[in-house]
Amino acid sequence: MNFFKVGKHFTVVDMPGYGYKAPEDFVDMVETYLKERRNLKRTFLLVDSVVGIQKTDNIAIEMCEEFALPYVIVLTKIDKCSKGHLLKQVLQIQKFVNRKTQGCFPQLFPVSAVTFSGIHLLRCFIASVTGNLD
Repeated sequence: MNFFKVGKHFTVVDMPGYGYKAPEDFVDMVETYLKERRNLKRTFLLVDSVVGIQKTDNIAIEMCEEFALPYVIVLTKIDKCSKGHLLKQVLQIQKFVNRKTQGCFPQLFPVSAVTFSGIHLLRCFIASVTGNLD
């Protein structure tokens, strides 16, 4: 886990590659962190829009649901797929969120680190949930 202090008011915790070559104890470590972190405001689950929700994403969703943690699904790499494919992924994931989750924020955040599409809206949302809107 990597910790990044953002200004004076909050810290972003990055859990890179939780599904890719993760150490054996990674799930236990994340579970402990999520359970015991009382000041956790929101969990952001980054889902590759090209492939959609994978097994490891489902594990993360199940943890958030089990611990009643508020979370958000961010669809990444939207520049890598066609508009039709992206629409299909958004509709499938939105259907999943509406039917099978309790703690997931109802709006998905599709973003691209390459074109910066959707980044401003995501930043505004983060500022809002962390109390950093002026």
